[in-house]
Amino acid sequence: MSPSFVLGTRNPGKAAEFRILLARSGWRLVDLSAFEELPEVKEQGPSYTENAAAKASELARHLDEWVLADDTGLEVDALHGAPGLRTARYAGPRATPKANRLRLLEELGKVPPERRTARFVCALALADPTGRIRAEASGHLRGRIRTTPAGTGGFGYDVLFEIVEYHRTLAELGDVARAWLSHRGSAVGRLLAKHGPDLVS
Repeated sequence: MSPSFVLGTRNPGKAAEFRILLARSGWRLVDLSAFEELPEVKEQGPSYTENAAAKASELARHLDEWVLADDTGLEVDALHGAPGLRTARYAGPRATPKANRLRLLEELGKVPPERRTARFVCALALADPTGRIRAEASGHLRGRIRTTPAGTGGFGYDVLFEIVEYHRTLAELGDVARAWLSHRGSAVGRLLAKHGPDLVS
């Protein structure tokens, strides 16, 4: 039987992206939407790496399963790295993605395109059923923030994040291209390069 692990997310867009990235791994994947009564893991660590590891470890122990978790942030140069660790709650603890995007655009105001540079960062942690972290990797994607949304794909800030070389936002790309060009694609690529597909056993 193929090895399996749990994707530490309920976000359907993120889960779909991971499934594309890991399609050739031979692993069977399930996300958190398949479970009830899960512990709430607060992402309050000082780094993406520590947040990802805490989430993977706690969920793995609770579920008695291998868990791959991530912590992702958007860092805008003109905002001195904000929203950063507060990316998912930039407009408040229960902020919607739209509210986060609106706050980002308000904060940037009339900053010209050449100064709207930014990067997405993704840290991954893979924990075994005992909660031990067995693998970690990180990746990033550089781009800039558009003044208006464009595209219908992706989620979160994707409609504002332009890959300059492609003259497209992440949301304007197809699902496969977006997954492999993304910060998550970069992190998964490094994870597999370092540890290979036989890590989960």
